[in-house]
Amino acid sequence: MKCFEGKILSVNKNNDVFRYLVEDKGRIVFVGNELPEQYKDVKRLKLGRRALIPAFVDTHQHFASFSTFQAGLNVMDAESNEEISEMVRDFAARSKSKMLVAFGASPYSVKEKRLISREELDAVCPDKEIMVVKYDGHACIVNSKLLAKMDSKIKDLRGYHPDTGEMNQEAFFKFSDYMSSSLSLIELIANMQDAVDLMASKGIGMVHTVSGVGFAGNLDITMEKLFAKSLQNGFQLRVFPQPMNIKVATSRKLPRIGGCFESALDGCFGSHDAAMNEPYTDEEGGEGVLYYTDEKVTQFCKEANRAGLQIEMHAIGDKAFDQATRALKAALDDFPREDHRHGIIHDCLPTEEGIKICSEYNIQMPVQSAFIGWKQEPDEYLEKIMGAERCSRLNPIRTFMDNGINVSFGSDAPCTFPDPIVWLDKAVNNPNRDEAVTIQDALRMCTINGYYTTFDEQQRGSLEAGKIADMVILSEDPYEIPAEEIGNLKVEKLLLRGRVYKSCKQPVAKTVIDAMTSTSTAY
Repeated sequence: MKCFEGKILSVNKNNDVFRYLVEDKGRIVFVGNELPEQYKDVKRLKLGRRALIPAFVDTHQHFASFSTFQAGLNVMDAESNEEISEMVRDFAARSKSKMLVAFGASPYSVKEKRLISREELDAVCPDKEIMVVKYDGHACIVNSKLLAKMDSKIKDLRGYHPDTGEMNQEAFFKFSDYMSSSLSLIELIANMQDAVDLMASKGIGMVHTVSGVGFAGNLDITMEKLFAKSLQNGFQLRVFPQPMNIKVATSRKLPRIGGCFESALDGCFGSHDAAMNEPYTDEEGGEGVLYYTDEKVTQFCKEANRAGLQIEMHAIGDKAFDQATRALKAALDDFPREDHRHGIIHDCLPTEEGIKICSEYNIQMPVQSAFIGWKQEPDEYLEKIMGAERCSRLNPIRTFMDNGINVSFGSDAPCTFPDPIVWLDKAVNNPNRDEAVTIQDALRMCTINGYYTTFDEQQRGSLEAGKIADMVILSEDPYEIPAEEIGNLKVEKLLLRGRVYKSCKQPVAKTVIDAMTSTSTAY
């Protein structure tokens, strides 16, 4: 039994701040301002300037991909393609893998203002297959060796550009599938363990992962479910299978379905394929790509809704957002459900009519505040491709909240690094002040609102008596510091079930045994 004394930010319905919290056997047994007599002799941990908050949750992440890319080469901070080339050269020289993966290339954050090319990759990595994945996770650049391996399978697909080596849309998905299938299960599990430890260092205690990216038989979905069952340290995974086939979820006894890739309704701004109601305003123009007809999306939603599944779908452009809201509305009109928790992911450019549907039908939104002021996709680029008026309507977090919509934050990792302090900072200090939110509301979006999205709010997400003691100690009280200092907050400790986080690194064989013998049904 332990008693925490100091700033206890409960994130309960009133956002109460208390002086004491008592934890016993992994549960919170008391929260309040006057310590009952029965706890007076309990060992006290005085917080001082620090604050105790609920553990963070990442409500949208590609966990298998993030784990894989973290083990590869991260080029996000490179300032030129020349620097990326040197990084690739060094990486290829020291790596023992035959298939190399780099992540984070952006034409908007390097001095050349273009993606690295196939020719440049060939110059530094001619003998090993390599794909450099674009920062948005929707395109890649491949070298000649990898292109030759895949050419016959992708040359007739949309998004095939052999001259530059850039692959997007369906062609990119094929390369992504190939990359996934090249990993051994031992590598995948070891990478997952490293990724969980990394996220725990940022105060994250739960991840909602979208899976189904090219492993034979959707093996990554099965692996993520087993990995979730294997965890002995309190860290939580909630798995969303991405294929638009409800049997992929029901056969694995998963209560939810959706995400990106196969259940993405459009692309993204960075690859010019986010589906738009009005054309892009730059020289490339066009209206982006809507991957499916209304009929197909509506049929999927109706089938999943009738099967009792929770549905989430990716929509970035306004045309895709409208399609998602129409389809979910049709599904709920067809088969009403009071507490479905259906959601639309990203919601970067919503419409007024779509927001009304989300409010009326209680459709929740896992969004990415990290996209605000994003180095890889800067404001000047966005304004160039869609104009100032549309840019002013991007990521309207405050508008969603004011319409009674449950908003939660996620990283979309590996697209952005999973760091909840960044999410708080971007939401509170949004340059578009009309869409900025208070630190209290932002903290709810990082905690209790996220746990709500997967029906976990009764057990986690706020510091209340009876709940599981998943908590974070922050370096300072975010409610009291100036808004401009929020980004300087540090996560000092993550406690899961009341205990300081313990690494999940262990032999793969033991992970498999733990998964097979676990009785946990939380995944």
